[in-house]
This record gives sequence, C-alpha cells and structure tokens, in this order.
Amino acid sequence: MNRRLILLPLAALCAIGLTATTPAHAADDDKVPYWASVDADIANLRVGPGDSYRIDWVYRRPHLPVKVLRREGSWRLIQDPDGEKGWMRDLLLSRQRAGMVKDGGLIEMHAEGKSGSQMLWRVEPGVVGLLGQCKDGWCPFDASGHKGFVREEQVWGTGAP
Repeated sequence: MNRRLILLPLAALCAIGLTATTPAHAADDDKVPYWASVDADIANLRVGPGDSYRIDWVYRRPHLPVKVLRREGSWRLIQDPDGEKGWMRDLLLSRQRAGMVKDGGLIEMHAEGKSGSQMLWRVEPGVVGLLGQCKDGWCPFDASGHKGFVREEQVWGTGAP
C-alpha cells in the first residue's frame, strides 16, 4: 500500500517532465489558410462543421486541391477550385499538395522546369495532379503517372493560399 503512494507522485513527476520536453506540433499545423487535397475516393462537403449538417457536395475525385480556410475541431472549412465553400472532416484531407489545370485551354507539360525544355504533353483544363516544390515559376506535376513540369500560374493550388 505504501509503495503505491510513493509511485503515484513519482509517476506524476515523470509525466510532467515528459510533457515539458516533448515538442508540440509544429506551429504551421495550426495556421490557416493552407493548401490540402482530398484524400478519399468519396468525400462529403457539408454546410456546417458536423455530421448532422446537410451534405452540399459529394466529391469523387482523389487529389482534388482545396484551400483550408478555417479549422473547427476535426472539421475544416475548405474552398474548392470552383470557389465552392463548405465543411469537410480532416480525415478526408491530406497535406499532400495537388493542383488543377486552370480554365483557358491546353497547357504544356515540359521535361524540365524551363521554357526551352522538351514538351512532353498538352494537358486539358480540369486535370488534377500532385505537385512538387515550385521553383522559378515552374512546378513538378504528376497527373496519373504522367510526370513533368508546368507553369505555376496555369495551375490552381500553387502559390500562397
């Protein structure tokens, strides 16, 4: 019995020591807005932050880029490439950056991130792909295994959110 009384305060001290030295989540995790992408085959967009709110849209497009505007518990207020806004569960989103080719005609995907490089494909508006780190106005773009570089200004989901 006495051993338990000694161990409880010792366990409490250890827990305090652990929390004091354990790093908190990165500050960037809490900052909004930020870019994300849909990480599910089917994802519901609701009119409010909860399962009891009406479903406004059903997305069936994995990697669709979205802008996270606000956080409320496990819910995120997002904006899609068409400007629609609504609430989605955080479990349906990924921090993996993605982009969508903007309206305005076909764009060129190049072998390298520079104008004089070989053109690999012409890509239609609405095509979604995973983005790499953009540099000097060019972004690595992977559209279903078709990899290359696209101009940053031709893709929704690039730049500052």
